[in-house]
Amino acid sequence: MSSKIKKADLDWKNLPFDYHKTDYNIRFHHKDGRWSGGELVESEHINLHMAAPAIHYGQQAFEGLKAFETQDGRIVCFRPDENGKRLQRSSERIYIPVFPVETFTDAVRTVIKANAKYVPPYGTGASMYLRPVVFGTGPRVGLGPASEYLLIIFGTPVGPYYKGGFTPVKALVVEDYDRAAPQGVGDCKVGGNYAAGLGGGQYGKNLGFPVVLYLDPREKKYIDEFSTSNFIAVKGNTYITPRSESILPSITNDSLAVIAADMGMKVEKRQVEISELADFDEVGAVGTAAVITPVNQIKFRDREYTFGKGDAAGEVITKLYKRLTGIQTGDDADKFGWLHEIAV
Repeated sequence: MSSKIKKADLDWKNLPFDYHKTDYNIRFHHKDGRWSGGELVESEHINLHMAAPAIHYGQQAFEGLKAFETQDGRIVCFRPDENGKRLQRSSERIYIPVFPVETFTDAVRTVIKANAKYVPPYGTGASMYLRPVVFGTGPRVGLGPASEYLLIIFGTPVGPYYKGGFTPVKALVVEDYDRAAPQGVGDCKVGGNYAAGLGGGQYGKNLGFPVVLYLDPREKKYIDEFSTSNFIAVKGNTYITPRSESILPSITNDSLAVIAADMGMKVEKRQVEISELADFDEVGAVGTAAVITPVNQIKFRDREYTFGKGDAAGEVITKLYKRLTGIQTGDDADKFGWLHEIAV
């Protein structure tokens, strides 16, 4: 059954992973100790005070999640409740009033429904990317939390994060840069972490590496995460991902670990020494935007480690990718209850 919604006139199969204007976003204001009700607005712009703490002190957090059209024409969103919980954790860490998870998921549904014609058709390989962002707006010059806040959720249709889609990339281990400090906010989804990673990321790109891999900021001994996503490895029948205070807990990584266990794999979340690269059969970079990006080569100092099947992803990572994307698009049974259907 095809979708009953008349879609926007876009080249769905060739969408970049970039912003494209849609019709509405939803906004909530926090003032005098409470959040307002949500308001759907058409404007893409905000009127922000020049003394807003979001600008000066980085009091800001955000999320990323996706919506899909299934083969039978339904629109579904993948695990928005988990994004709501993670936004709460980030907000608590940087003294932003927490936003209720139930209200968050309702707001996500509202934005998707209001922009349903921009949810890419099934089979195009594209999706709607949702970006919730919350930040301090009440003017303040001295260091401290803002008196007022704004939370916005908007959606935009996107194609694959990397132009090649599910094709391997090579990565560089960078030791002269850290994306987060020990006991800092590395485990929160805040803009400062990504700004801190721009230098290392550009350094890698200048040397021909699309992604870079960071080591732990304390000892430079353990694998932390990639510049854009979590690190996973496959060794035999074991799914391995690092445990660290400075790693952002990935909803995609968590989902893949559940799927791996369901496939009969052993799952290990532990400290992973950089020396273990020599032992891994497959490596992937995982996150909402790309789902899994296979990594076929990692350069560490003067040595290059190879994984998978050269120019193709390894067998296990391919299975994990197909299983997760199959659930997201309704091709496989949602036995874990991850999909939230949007009534349109």
